[in-house]
Amino acid sequence: MKRWISEKARRGISAAAALLLTASAAVSACALGEPNITADTTIGEIRANESIIGSGFNTMDRSAYWPEQPWEYTSWTLQEYLGDCAPDAAAGLNLLIENYNSGVQVTYKIYTPEEIAADPSKDQVELYYFPGKQPGGKYALVMPGNMFEKSAKMREGCATCYHLHEMGYASFILRYSVGEDNHNNAAYKDLVRAIQFITQHADEFGVQAEDYALIGYSAGGQMSGIFGTDRMGYSNYGLPKPGALLLGYPIVNYVYIKPLYFYIIDGARPGDDLAPGDYYYNIELSAEVTPNYPPTYHWFGWDDAVLLRMNILQQGPAFDKALEENGVMHQMVTYRHAPHCSSTGLGTDANGWLADAVAFWEAAVAQKQ
Repeated sequence: MKRWISEKARRGISAAAALLLTASAAVSACALGEPNITADTTIGEIRANESIIGSGFNTMDRSAYWPEQPWEYTSWTLQEYLGDCAPDAAAGLNLLIENYNSGVQVTYKIYTPEEIAADPSKDQVELYYFPGKQPGGKYALVMPGNMFEKSAKMREGCATCYHLHEMGYASFILRYSVGEDNHNNAAYKDLVRAIQFITQHADEFGVQAEDYALIGYSAGGQMSGIFGTDRMGYSNYGLPKPGALLLGYPIVNYVYIKPLYFYIIDGARPGDDLAPGDYYYNIELSAEVTPNYPPTYHWFGWDDAVLLRMNILQQGPAFDKALEENGVMHQMVTYRHAPHCSSTGLGTDANGWLADAVAFWEAAVAQKQ
């Protein structure tokens, strides 16, 4: 398989990252916002918070195949905007504010200025950093879900990073390419680049390069799963094997949506071939599992309308069967009530799933040793 990142680009990543990582994070005291966000805070108030603005964190989670406009949803509360997970997302936003106020650089561009000049859509790809309580620990990269054009950075990203921080871990949220920007495997390439970026600068971030976890939701779960495969995964890029994949309601098989992506996102024409491996959304995880696949914890709810529409038996159950047949350390958990986009599970039967998944991650790393 052809590698997407040239050696010249790799050197560019390192140079650009060094500049970013040594840049001053000092901010004026008069420009600091308060970490006072709750589920009842309005979206307008959140987006007016000086520290969220200064941090560079993008709060636009919704769209309809065109960018959400700043005046939309401003009167909505975070609860109305995100649903049951709003308290956890609020806690994550407050943590982000506290980090920024203490001088932490939150936002990192993972593409070089030259790459962004050649493809301006890459300017939207960002990594958001949440330091651990102590340096030198393991980290998790959170891949929020999306459906064509949405990116659940607050709903799934901030909510998850808050809990990881409380458990002592550093974490990152990847804002990856969506909608019309997600052509030619752009979103998956963003994931690869993010792991490269973190691996190259693990010391600066205060994290271990090895034994990290990928936490992926929905489509983010599918891409995280692909990263464990022989066909398109970590070994193709000389990157460390994940310590574990922790996947919430992952899409294992896009089924009938594959042609929609092929024609709408990648501009295919009638008669064009959709061959296995050409595009990440055409990969069926259950067909790609090998004995070398990373330890995997995954869960879903039986009332998940999205997975039901895509034949739920071809999703988590098929994936789990493949993991079992290949002798991969794994755990599948199902819930009676856990709709799609349940995030950390507040208000559903899945509440608390992340703590169980992190225990699985630690057990997987301990078993390897």
